[in-house]
Amino acid sequence: MSAVLAVLDLERTGEDSFTGHSLPQLNGRVYGGQVLAQSLVAAGRTVADAGLKAPRLPHSVHGYFLRPGNLDKPITFEVERLRDGRSFSARRTHALQDGTPILSMITSFQAAQPGLDHAETPPDVPAPEDLPSAVDLFTGLDDPAARFLARTGAFDVRHVAGHLYLGPSADASESQALWIRARGPVAGDQLLQRAALAYSCDQVMLEPVLRRHRLSWLTPGLSVASLDHAMWWHRDVQVDDWLLYVQGSPSAQGGRGLGLARVFTRSGELAATIAQEGMVRVPPPGS
Repeated sequence: MSAVLAVLDLERTGEDSFTGHSLPQLNGRVYGGQVLAQSLVAAGRTVADAGLKAPRLPHSVHGYFLRPGNLDKPITFEVERLRDGRSFSARRTHALQDGTPILSMITSFQAAQPGLDHAETPPDVPAPEDLPSAVDLFTGLDDPAARFLARTGAFDVRHVAGHLYLGPSADASESQALWIRARGPVAGDQLLQRAALAYSCDQVMLEPVLRRHRLSWLTPGLSVASLDHAMWWHRDVQVDDWLLYVQGSPSAQGGRGLGLARVFTRSGELAATIAQEGMVRVPPPGS
């Protein structure tokens, strides 16, 4: 987790410009959750220094993954200050490599204020302590990729109805639930906590699509890539405490699948809602 926090600590190169680097990945491409979280941090820093009367936290992002990122090259983050109103601020962030955007994202920030308050409640699921850990799974496998994931994975993931790492689900359900928690302490403000949540979610958002079609991460010929991402934060979050993802997939068609998630705190508060569409391709039967 310390490595993730290090890449989220961007270098400021101008009033609205930042530079960041990437963590190693098995597929040789920049992890989408990383560049999403870095873009959020960059936008948040321009809000923090805008001279506003009250602090403003991100409440929503809408972003498009435009190109795969190169792990060996730095990423430049250019922020455009779209608006600073009485309660809300908006920023557009472009993540660039060699002057070409790999992600474009708009983030909205809001000052704390009173208002209507209601939320869904989480389902009744086993506690994370009663479920197997993906970290233990990867540690126990004699495989270079598994050893890499056990060593570098920043989050402990625990599926309620079985994982998809080694094989498909026993049933073709579009729903799943899992617990997730940072593997190390995250002592930061809500901008950092929400950025870390954005970092973590990209690794599981399309799993309901795979589960629905009896696929796993080891399905031969499987090709998966994030296309766009939307996220709404409703309440404060602490990523080094357990968070419950309740997920589903309302549709898959044309090589694209949509994943949805509601994220609850351990105490049962709805902290965030997430939607992500991704490319999900598998070879046709018999090919």
